[in-house]
Amino acid sequence: MLTAGEVAGLIVAVFWAILVAFLAFVLVRLARLLTETTKMVSELGEKVGPLLEDVSFTINETNRQLVAVEAIAENMKHASGDMAKLTGVASSIVATPLVKISSIAHGVKAALTRRRPRMIGGRKS
Repeated sequence: MLTAGEVAGLIVAVFWAILVAFLAFVLVRLARLLTETTKMVSELGEKVGPLLEDVSFTINETNRQLVAVEAIAENMKHASGDMAKLTGVASSIVATPLVKISSIAHGVKAALTRRRPRMIGGRKS
């Protein structure tokens, strides 16, 4: 029969074997995980390059369009300023003679009213 020391050694050896088997299982799973992670990182690296090129192209195109929009806005600013000046000139060209004609018409009307004799009850006064 086995002595107490041999039984204890046998129990320790069994637990040691279980521990080694468990650690081997964990290491195999960890190796698979690292392999998959490495594969995903390499695939991601292959996809990021063209994606960054597309983003760079998009940013450059956006900047080019913003320059064009800025030029259009500047032209519109000048055009609206020119239209304001033109409106002021047209207003002064049209409004000034109308004011003068209106003043003359009012003066003529006032003068004619003063020159006509007033009619009171069908008779001149």
